Amino acid sequence: MTNDPTARWFRYALLLLVALALTVMALWPGSLKVDSAKVERGTVTQTLEAEGLTRLRDPYAITAPVAAMARRITLAPGDPVRAGQVLVMLDPVAAPTLDARSRAEATSRLAAAQAQLQSAQAEARSAQAIAAQAQVEAERLRPLAAQGMVSAQGLLAAETAWRRSELEAQSAHFRQATAAHQLEAARAALAVGGPGALSAAALQITSPVDGVVLRRPVESARPVMPGDALMEIGDPAALEVAVDVLSSDAVQIQSGMAVTLLRWGDGPALQGRVRRVEPGAFTKTSALGVEEQRVWVVIDISSPHEQWARLGEAYRVHSRFVLREVADTLRAPSSAVFRHNGEAQAFRMDGGKARLTAVTTGLQGDGDIEILEGLSEGDSLVIHPPRELADGARVHRP
Repeated sequence: MTNDPTARWFRYALLLLVALALTVMALWPGSLKVDSAKVERGTVTQTLEAEGLTRLRDPYAITAPVAAMARRITLAPGDPVRAGQVLVMLDPVAAPTLDARSRAEATSRLAAAQAQLQSAQAEARSAQAIAAQAQVEAERLRPLAAQGMVSAQGLLAAETAWRRSELEAQSAHFRQATAAHQLEAARAALAVGGPGALSAAALQITSPVDGVVLRRPVESARPVMPGDALMEIGDPAALEVAVDVLSSDAVQIQSGMAVTLLRWGDGPALQGRVRRVEPGAFTKTSALGVEEQRVWVVIDISSPHEQWARLGEAYRVHSRFVLREVADTLRAPSSAVFRHNGEAQAFRMDGGKARLTAVTTGLQGDGDIEILEGLSEGDSLVIHPPRELADGARVHRP
């Protein structure tokens, strides 16, 4: 066995180098495991969500025009009725002849009902003319939009105006029919109290419009007084959605804005359009006991009726308003962008290392954010970056 000093020192140096290498390896920072996502081109959408209820646009309450004995009503909620169909039979009770003052009041109510009918007829004609003009304008813009001479937004606005004017025309026609019904009720009230009126003459209360029976407060035969509710009818296909939102959110909602209706049942999501935002707010106490200023937003359902035929009145609907939308833009997950030193930044993965990159952002969407500068399509970003991640740190995907 040799005791060569050179060989002995060589072994010592080798052992020292091995120990040094092990120490460096132990102290060298390891690669962090991170999740990542790519920057891609697409649409960024900013939405607002709120709960609402369905309601009929033009329900009509059938009331008793005079004091009478109502016969048993055989129609039940859900039964269809036609305009002019007899709904209720009333047997007026024996009433004294109206004195001069009461007769003057009844005559005045009759004149008011006649004036209301004339006004409703004029309103219906005007609404029908507006709807026809809106249809002509929408059909004129369709071929121009196909040729690129009119923007898609312009065509959408015209079609929305057409749809809104059609609904207004339908409502005006309904108001005309109900005004005619009220005129007949006023005539009946005057005739029953007139001189020589026969108390035994039965009154037929007919339906002013086509629809279905919604409610039936009176079923069995019973006495009723003038103005007592006998039945409520309406058109189940004329549903709208009423949503109450915070007044601070209502200022972002505009007429014609797109709405998606969700969680109304097991059917597909429905599409709708904002018809109007009520001009006045009301106070509502939240579940936490805080008073809030709320505003009613009325939505028209634009999806085909076959898709939501099972919806009824006062059904709960989840509404998602599309406040802003930017198409064909760079977008990244919101969880990849954070604020640092007063500016938006993200960790971009480059060759196994995380590079802190300043970015310029645009619209904040639902789960993603618009990227204006700083990143390119296809860049990989660290999402939910851990607190210990720093610029230049080694990273790897799981």
